[in-house]
Amino acid sequence: MSLFGAMNTAISGLNAQSASFANISDNVANSQTVGFKRTDTAFIDFLTTSNATENSSGAVVARPNYINNVQGTVAQSDNPLALAITGQGFFPVSLPTGATSATGTTPTFSALPNYTRTGDFSMNNTGYLVNSAGEYLNGWAVNSSTGQVNRNSVAPIKVNQSVYNPVATSNVTLAANLPATPSSSPLSSLVNVYDGLGTVHTVTLSWTQNATNDWTVAVNVPDDTSGTVSRGTAEVQFGVTSGNWVADGTIGNIINTTSTVAATPFSTTGDATLSFTSNFGQGNQTINVNLGQYGASLGLTQYAGTTYSLRSLSQDGVPPGAFSSISTKATGDIVVNYDNGQTRTIARVPVVTFADPNALQRTNGQAFTATLSSGSAVADDAGSNGAGALIVGSIEQSNVDIAQEFSKLIVAQRAYSANTKLVTTADELLQQTIDMKR
Repeated sequence: MSLFGAMNTAISGLNAQSASFANISDNVANSQTVGFKRTDTAFIDFLTTSNATENSSGAVVARPNYINNVQGTVAQSDNPLALAITGQGFFPVSLPTGATSATGTTPTFSALPNYTRTGDFSMNNTGYLVNSAGEYLNGWAVNSSTGQVNRNSVAPIKVNQSVYNPVATSNVTLAANLPATPSSSPLSSLVNVYDGLGTVHTVTLSWTQNATNDWTVAVNVPDDTSGTVSRGTAEVQFGVTSGNWVADGTIGNIINTTSTVAATPFSTTGDATLSFTSNFGQGNQTINVNLGQYGASLGLTQYAGTTYSLRSLSQDGVPPGAFSSISTKATGDIVVNYDNGQTRTIARVPVVTFADPNALQRTNGQAFTATLSSGSAVADDAGSNGAGALIVGSIEQSNVDIAQEFSKLIVAQRAYSANTKLVTTADELLQQTIDMKR
């Protein structure tokens, strides 16, 4: 065995333990970094000669062993936009490269997709969701009207803080009980509706009992711009009427409509609906009042009692609303909230998985890029097809264990010292060899 070979082997050991020490240092330094994934060290032996009769010392090389698939501790956060992944997967993010506008409000992004577990997202001053490393969260676009998710591509999520446009009332749903023996008549139901500008108006439904099981409802709209308050009337009959066999106290027929009031004909599975037309200054607006199903006790009924009893009343009109806040859901949906009580889903965050996440290439800011060894990125809904679930209002901490790192540090330090001893011993032996000449 060559003394020079032994010295070279010991020096390779010093280099390998130095690399191990660097990995330990990196891990300890990032023990509190959100979403950080530790790097262990794998030692690989390289041979020169090794057979049945001879073995020459070779070298040892340190290679990084990336631990990207080990879960860090999930900790609660007071940030409502924070997200943590439990299980496999990463958040798709984009890295900014600059701004295209004079004010710097329109960022440009790198074409290379990046992925991260750093989920401490917040909204920046331009409306984008950004984590503490400055990476922009990507998501699928969602059609706010239909709720349809476009899974063809992901893009940085930008929150539009514009107002929620008003919606004119088209449908009213009424559930109430008209008393079989009213103590007074007429009885009134007040319904608030909205016009196309979001202005609220009051519609009065006045109920007058004509006879047992027979009522007339008058629709009055004081704000109608035509100057005519009454929009028409209709006769509502309960129980068995004109051959319509329904249960006592349920709607059996709506007849004798007048003016702008119309009604749906009797059907054993259809809804008993009144409609009327009014003008609040933006043209004629038709409003449908659903009284429940014919022959069913879910809507308007006439049972025992002396007073009108309202069970529920709703309408689909919406006043204008201003941006209030944004929130996230466990499905990955990004929801914009408005001060009129309405919400709008603008995007959905997918969870991206890889065949071998430990083979991803590390980049700055706890981010990764795909490699040939990692396999292609596969984006799925959270909690489906092997993708991890999302926890709202939480972050994933570093997967570094300080105690474990200190244990590795002790071993690396002793191994380094042992290799230095081998170098000095080899030096002494070489000196003794030189001294043989004297």
